[in-house]
Amino acid sequence: MARDTVETHFTQAVAMLEAGPARDPGQPVRDGVAMTGERCRTLFRRQLDSRLLDVAARWLRAQDEGYYTIGSAGHEGNAAVAAALRPGDPALLHYRSGAFYLTRSEQAGRLPEQGIRDVLMGLTAAADEPIAGGRHKVFGHPDLAVIPQTSTIASHVPRAVGVAFAIERARALGVRSAWPEDAVAVCSFGDASINHASALSGFNTASYATYQGQALPLLFVCEDNGIGISVRTPKGWVEAAARRPGIEYFAADGCDLAQAYDVAVRAAEHVREHRSPAFLHLSTVRLMGHAGSDVEAAYRTQREIKADLARDPVLRTAALLVEAGLETPEGLLTMYESAREHVLRMAMETTRSPRLGSAREVMGPIAPRDPELIARISPVAATGEAREKAFAGSLPENEQPLTLCQSINRTLADALSVYPEMTVFGEDVAKKGGVYGVTRGLQKRFGPGRVFDTLLDEQAILGLALGSGVSGLLPVPEIQYLAYLHNALDQIRGEAATLSFFSRANYTNPMVVRVAGYAYQKGFGGHFHNDNAVAALRDIPGLVIASPSRPDDASAMLRTCLAAARTSGSVCVYLEPIALYHTRDLFEQGDGGWLAPYAPPGRWAETHVPIGRARSYGDGRDLTIVTFGNGVRMSLRAAVRLTQEGYGCRVLDLRWLAPLPMEDLLRAAELTGNVLIADETRHSGGVSEGVVTELLDAGFTGSIARVTSSDSFIPLGGAADHVLLSEEEIEQAARKLLG
Repeated sequence: MARDTVETHFTQAVAMLEAGPARDPGQPVRDGVAMTGERCRTLFRRQLDSRLLDVAARWLRAQDEGYYTIGSAGHEGNAAVAAALRPGDPALLHYRSGAFYLTRSEQAGRLPEQGIRDVLMGLTAAADEPIAGGRHKVFGHPDLAVIPQTSTIASHVPRAVGVAFAIERARALGVRSAWPEDAVAVCSFGDASINHASALSGFNTASYATYQGQALPLLFVCEDNGIGISVRTPKGWVEAAARRPGIEYFAADGCDLAQAYDVAVRAAEHVREHRSPAFLHLSTVRLMGHAGSDVEAAYRTQREIKADLARDPVLRTAALLVEAGLETPEGLLTMYESAREHVLRMAMETTRSPRLGSAREVMGPIAPRDPELIARISPVAATGEAREKAFAGSLPENEQPLTLCQSINRTLADALSVYPEMTVFGEDVAKKGGVYGVTRGLQKRFGPGRVFDTLLDEQAILGLALGSGVSGLLPVPEIQYLAYLHNALDQIRGEAATLSFFSRANYTNPMVVRVAGYAYQKGFGGHFHNDNAVAALRDIPGLVIASPSRPDDASAMLRTCLAAARTSGSVCVYLEPIALYHTRDLFEQGDGGWLAPYAPPGRWAETHVPIGRARSYGDGRDLTIVTFGNGVRMSLRAAVRLTQEGYGCRVLDLRWLAPLPMEDLLRAAELTGNVLIADETRHSGGVSEGVVTELLDAGFTGSIARVTSSDSFIPLGGAADHVLLSEEEIEQAARKLLG
């Protein structure tokens, strides 16, 4: 019904238009604007095609052949924004940006039918659709610099800030970027989305960076139709929210194509010339409801709906052309009917396209990795001269055995030496070197362009990594504590992990997110400094979760993560056990059992740990203790005491929490027939649940037991000992399992 109303109003209103004096197509379409008649005519066709795609979406849904009806009707003025930019400018688009996408497609030299077909194939979930391959209807294309966004809110805004940052940082570092050196990033969203925490994070980060003199060529575009589904946006709120230090504000009527184009050009020129952000506020309308199932009459008056129909941007562009004598009402109606028939015919054709046919096909782009390539890249070293310079002549392999903290620090330095596109950033990582000294000295050696502090906002940190990774850099952000990661988890779950999936791996955001985590800090700091919850990470498809416990593993696993990110676009979370950072001993004070010599890059066997491979200690045949993180040290100590009592024990360090090392796990389990899982995370939702399930699914018939920390937050002081897994509990559980 909404579709019929919009179409009927358009055709009736066009028929009543009156032609004005003819203008030269090469001259402005009306007095006081810069847009020529020829450009107006071209953009009108893209607006019209976008409108007809919305008509087709609802028609396809009615035929049970289409699966997405959130359209762009009323927002077609965003064609002017595309026209004001260049085809190489990276774009992260609002889900109502159909006219922008079609205009960008034509700008890149493609036929109009190609852009139309892209969208139709997305609507019908066709497996040959060029960006998501039938996994979602998104605007994106690897040849158009349009990065697909699946968010219906604003979680892509922090990434957009990261893209703009990376354009400038790549140039400053002299490394290759995915975008031209003078590119401008554009990020569009709706008026309701500006209230979302991720949007506020993005705006604040842009303002904060600009305030400090950081170049940030980013054009924010708010397409303000005054309503979010059924909730009205207060008048004046968008402008009030947009005006921030360092962000230039521009406003235009998005229903007036000529005005929107002129203002968009000024805004884009400001960003490109000054390399600083701007906010383009386009007033639009929403036609055909929020989506095909939306009944606007339930929350809007007929007067409001009619007022929006009167501002229909496609109708107003048609009027602009007729009043300029460039088109006639009859010619436009003929054009409309011809285009409508053509789009619907193409829509019918796409329904015959193959769709995804198996789980394997669906999951193919989630986390494509080449283990052999990763293995070759992982041990790569910088030249001897470069390493000598990086370590000021004191190479780490010549040092005494290192702690976990020292090993990670030296490995980061080696990696910064070999990967010129690598950056390390986060809260306090620069001059201070992090809370625990893990990044100490790196900024001094590699400069503030590659090792730098960020503002205190985890969404901003991860957004910076997302944008940097998709732009060609190799970001290594630090999240100061595991509990803080949850403040911004959707930047990993909804943005980082999905990009490869929804772009058929045409776009990836390689990164290694370093996180100081787990507990056992002798009661210091309470919950936020002693978080032991990883369940929210383990259920993210394709995410690599590394959990080293020993210094030698930490170095090799970090190199593996960096190689996986660089070669395969992997998103890796690297969990560092805080309590083991400076641990030196294993069994007795002074034994140095938790130290390890540094293996320099180049020695493959010592500097590469394949993703999903565990590490085994001991050769006992009575019991396998499966563990990770702090549990490795506790389990090794417990195993020694059990061995002294006559039990033959082996300890298996999982090392990787995702993917779990199933082959090694099953082999170790079958060697003893008795498995005890020592899990420092929580009883519910902890790692042990996954290990038990994997063993049972693999057909293991031996005995399984688990001992975990309690389902509790971690308190201060000695009270923490009551809820955390202990060595004594591991021993008791082992004796019980062994009878």
